[in-house]
Amino acid sequence: MIKEIVKDQEFLSKPAEPASADDAQVAEDLRDTMASLEGCACLAANQIGSTKAVIAYEEGDRIAVMFNPKIQAGMAPFTAVEGCLSLDEPSEVRRFQLIRVSYEALSGGKLVKRTKKLTGWTAEIVQHAIDHCAGKLV
Repeated sequence: MIKEIVKDQEFLSKPAEPASADDAQVAEDLRDTMASLEGCACLAANQIGSTKAVIAYEEGDRIAVMFNPKIQAGMAPFTAVEGCLSLDEPSEVRRFQLIRVSYEALSGGKLVKRTKKLTGWTAEIVQHAIDHCAGKLV
């Protein structure tokens, strides 16, 4: 279901709760909402009103989802200026060109642990969404 984008900074500032397989609908809502928004590269669940640690992001021609993502390592730091659908003004943030992320993916109705290396633009947008899960306004 397509959801409205949350702009309430108090709500967005709260760290996300761990997600479970029962939060599969949150993942679908993230996909539906992202697909409905032109120029949307990533979304975190709090941006659509959920308190769970779930993110969605562009990965090639599909929308990928991570449950409970955590950055395990980052290399090649740089400064980026990023816009956000939940905020009116762009922010200057520190990002990494290469990251290793641990997360869970929904498979057969349960969450399975995974790790992924991401680079460039994909690494940047995943870091943005993970910041949202931590309650950081980006």
